[in-house]
Amino acid sequence: MSDKRNIAIVGPSLSGKTTLFESLLFASGAISRKGTVKDGSTVGDSAQEARDRQVSTEVSAASTEHNGISFTFLDCPGSIEFSAEARNALIGVDAALVVCEPLPDRLMMLAPTLKFLDDHDIPHFIFVNKMDRANVTMREFLPAMRAVSAHPLVLQQVPIRDGEEITGYVELISDQAYAYQGDGASEKVAAPETVQDRKAAARTELLESLADFDDTLLEKLLEDEVPSSAEILDFIKSEVAENQVVPVFIGIAEHGNGVRRLLDHLAEMTPAPSNTLARRGIDPAGDALAQVLKTYMTPHGGKLSLIRVWRGKITDGTTLSGVRVAGIYRMTGANQEKLSGAEGGDIVALGRLEGIATGDTLALGGNPPAEELPRAEPLAPAFAKAISTEHRDDEVKLSAAIPKVLDEDPSLSVAQNSETQEFVMWGQGEIHIQVAIDRLRNKYNLSIKTATPKVAYKEAIRKSTSQHGRFKRQTGGHGMFGDVHLDIKPLPRGSGFEFVQKIVGGAVPRQYISAVEAGVRESLDKGPLGFPLVDVSVTLTDGAYHAVDSNEQSFKLAARVAMTEGIPNCRPVLLEPICNVTISVPNDATSKVHGVISARRGQILGYQAKEGWDGWDEIEAHMPQSELHDLIVELRSLTLGVGWYTSEFDHLTELTGRLASDLLARHAAEAENH
Repeated sequence: MSDKRNIAIVGPSLSGKTTLFESLLFASGAISRKGTVKDGSTVGDSAQEARDRQVSTEVSAASTEHNGISFTFLDCPGSIEFSAEARNALIGVDAALVVCEPLPDRLMMLAPTLKFLDDHDIPHFIFVNKMDRANVTMREFLPAMRAVSAHPLVLQQVPIRDGEEITGYVELISDQAYAYQGDGASEKVAAPETVQDRKAAARTELLESLADFDDTLLEKLLEDEVPSSAEILDFIKSEVAENQVVPVFIGIAEHGNGVRRLLDHLAEMTPAPSNTLARRGIDPAGDALAQVLKTYMTPHGGKLSLIRVWRGKITDGTTLSGVRVAGIYRMTGANQEKLSGAEGGDIVALGRLEGIATGDTLALGGNPPAEELPRAEPLAPAFAKAISTEHRDDEVKLSAAIPKVLDEDPSLSVAQNSETQEFVMWGQGEIHIQVAIDRLRNKYNLSIKTATPKVAYKEAIRKSTSQHGRFKRQTGGHGMFGDVHLDIKPLPRGSGFEFVQKIVGGAVPRQYISAVEAGVRESLDKGPLGFPLVDVSVTLTDGAYHAVDSNEQSFKLAARVAMTEGIPNCRPVLLEPICNVTISVPNDATSKVHGVISARRGQILGYQAKEGWDGWDEIEAHMPQSELHDLIVELRSLTLGVGWYTSEFDHLTELTGRLASDLLARHAAEAENH
């Protein structure tokens, strides 16, 4: 287990994670040729949905070896819409490699990732990629980066510049300079005079940062004793394992610059699986224990579960949590290499673990695990589409395919809205939903139509009325006769429905009173405006019956006649659902969000600093549900993709004026077309 390391590559979209993933595999000899995202030839992003968009949509795994260490890298999507993929993967790794660009105005995009790493105490490194596109120096960039990190950042390399071009770097631990040689190993060179002052200052800063967490190093520095390179490396390894500092490296992954040295450092500094077990509180002794990090539905091999083996050994045919393992595989993107077994510290794929979901803990044997390992917290849904098949004959196929899509991506959900009768798919954004729709097409040959989900409007009444209703039919033999008098009045908002009977003298026989109530309730399903009627009190005050022709159906229909004729006289009014919304954004976007809320007919209830998030605010508001459909799109546009919101139904309120008139006109047109 001591020679294994599992690292998740995370960071904002377009920072170059997949390119770095490819370069790491090439530099370590796992692949003989580097692919590119543009050509769709990379090991990662092998799914058709990812290649169509040139963006990662799911976790890709690949294993390699370097300097006697067996690495498994997990290339994670950077888009906030697929962040659940990254979170599930991070639960099972020894460390994370956070990739970013040297652009200060994009650093806020790191905040959610760094917060998750801090909350789950996951050691991590930062790789500043695309150094050839830097618009500031590292001396200017590092303070900006420190503003979004809760842990001290310790720079490991100082760039060497030739004019505006970065040609190499100086290692601060070894005090050795290197010149970039494209995809080949960097060449050792003498450090130029122009970098000496910066190198000395950065090395002093590195040692002082490390000394904050190590008394031995502090004593050496106070005595003006210069620690050796080996000692400095030991200090860093110890503090990274305790998640006290974050080493920062630089390079240009597209050209392979700095990638081999990055591999060297990852081999030296990444905590071993034994450290991870201790951090997670897992006893290293005992039977096999594993956890599912990702689920794939492959075209030919069926279900594959990417797992982290925490301890023990697993062989083909082993039973885990009551399910028999049908194949063990090492993944290299979409390619699979069959293995005879796996042991503690390995990340491998297991075949056909039916009934096992992402995040599940797997224990040896037929019983469920004695204790479930912590899993990533689910994300609140942020965007929805109503879905239906292009062809009615495909509805059964869709019902069979949906569970598989949800198994692959548990951050999606699909449910029928009981009020609008639509099947609604919820996810993290418009692209997230579209990728799921594409999977249904690509993997299950289903053509899906999407639409904006309907809002469950209601209607209520403003005044009371009394109404007589009679239903009479004579068809020869027994006829039908029912006669009722109803008092209809509005109730306070949120009261629901109330039925009262005040019959005296048997005007309506007792056995028919429940039928009257049933008829009243049925009439509430659709009021005169075309929507369900709420907050109504109906009192049965009088009626009449026929000894032969009266029955339950007659009184139910009489009640419906009374309601249909009486409700229009009660000044019906349209009601729209209002949600309690909590919006979380960096505080430099707070004033803009206030404008967004007002423009969407919302009412701001207040705002405050977001607990546990430095530099973030939390805004509370009441907003109409109809205004929330694309709110997440606007929030992300204002916040470099990192803002989000949660909502829940709060109350109904009257909708009047032009908005109500336009809505009723659209509703009438839709009803006519159907």
